Amino acid sequence: MSDRRTQIMEAAVRVIAQDGVRGLRVDKLAATAEVSTALIYYHFKDRAGILQAALAHINHRAQTYTDAPVTDPRARLEQMLLQELQDAPDVRETSLAWGELRATAAFNADLREPLRTTTASWNADIESLIRAAGESGGVATGVAPADAAERLTALVEGLSERWHSGSLTLARARELLAGAIALELPPDT
Repeated sequence: MSDRRTQIMEAAVRVIAQDGVRGLRVDKLAATAEVSTALIYYHFKDRAGILQAALAHINHRAQTYTDAPVTDPRARLEQMLLQELQDAPDVRETSLAWGELRATAAFNADLREPLRTTTASWNADIESLIRAAGESGGVATGVAPADAAERLTALVEGLSERWHSGSLTLARARELLAGAIALELPPDT
């Protein structure tokens, strides 16, 4: 991705996180990115293109801060999920923008397929780690990896929304997630 395109996407995530999808106007995005509106239209055909590119950019951002160097599959899984709940500005911004795009997809059919694809990819990554943990004895047999992955990623999203809205502290959200991982993925005994 070009530097200008990345600059525009970083600004788009910031605007979506702060003002929601409805607050994402091309003129505001241009001002935030410190570029012309013509440059935005050069890189993105229209507002729908901006939103779809922002979703892909959010996914890429999340992969950078959840890419854990841990080799044990179960520990890596736990670390990846818990890193979605951290009080770092880029993590908060990414999480808030993701939530805004997910909520908007309920009313914007153009976002549904890209959001479904991105969610499926996240679930597949978690499912793969659950399978690897099962093969290494870190997770009990009988756990359905796809189902467990779906429940855990959905829980991360829900806990994140509650934390960002002030309904839950970050510490409590992380505690609940760690407890859910332990219940969902009991070690093989």
